[in-house]
Amino acid sequence: MQPYLASLFLTYTEELDINLNLINGFNRFCEVFMRLRLGLMLWCWGWLGCASSPGPADESATYGREEGRVWVSGPWEAIKPSSDVDEVIDQLCPVIMRLPLANEGDAGREYCGVIYSLGDGTYYASHPSPLGRTHDGRFSPEKSCYVPRNVRDARGQIVPLGDYHSHPWSPSRMSGSTRDLLRATQLYSIRIQFDAGCNLQKFIPYLDEDRAGELYVRQGKRWKLIGTVKPEDKARGFITPVVDRGTP
Repeated sequence: MQPYLASLFLTYTEELDINLNLINGFNRFCEVFMRLRLGLMLWCWGWLGCASSPGPADESATYGREEGRVWVSGPWEAIKPSSDVDEVIDQLCPVIMRLPLANEGDAGREYCGVIYSLGDGTYYASHPSPLGRTHDGRFSPEKSCYVPRNVRDARGQIVPLGDYHSHPWSPSRMSGSTRDLLRATQLYSIRIQFDAGCNLQKFIPYLDEDRAGELYVRQGKRWKLIGTVKPEDKARGFITPVVDRGTP
């Protein structure tokens, strides 16, 4: 009996050792697997974090975004200041059209800036900003640049007069763009628009007045009235053309 019991005990002990080895091996496998799993998760998180994080800020030393709003710096040295705001306006288009993609049509881009003073009677133009968006329109890509809400001029407190923006096509008239005439899109006292052919238009919205907004086209050194936006039409930007009956 004793040899039988000894043999049985030895067999049980060997099986126990085998089971313990299996258990230890399984535990070791689980430990290695969890470490690999954790490492893989951390690697994935790091990769996804890099892939989903925003790229470099789309800005330069002369324009950028702050709290979701576009800012520009001034004055723009390319535009000569003047006490006559029309002299500042007349300089804008030729200089803007030398900027990248400014006159490239469907492949081009818009530029937006601000005309302002420091309260001393002299007018300046800010640097232009290309920040905006492009989306597919009915016939071709439609583009828009964001009107700057702030001008950074280290010389003093700015007094904004109006915004300006370019179109990369020609002809491209403000009278054909409801968006440019909407009350909701007006921030300043005047709006200047010019196309790739340097056809200038000026819109005076009279936001806080019960009078019609006025749309002008630049002809030589004068502004010619070509349309009005009646008070009841300001919310939808509907323009009423002014009929040119000629000289009697």
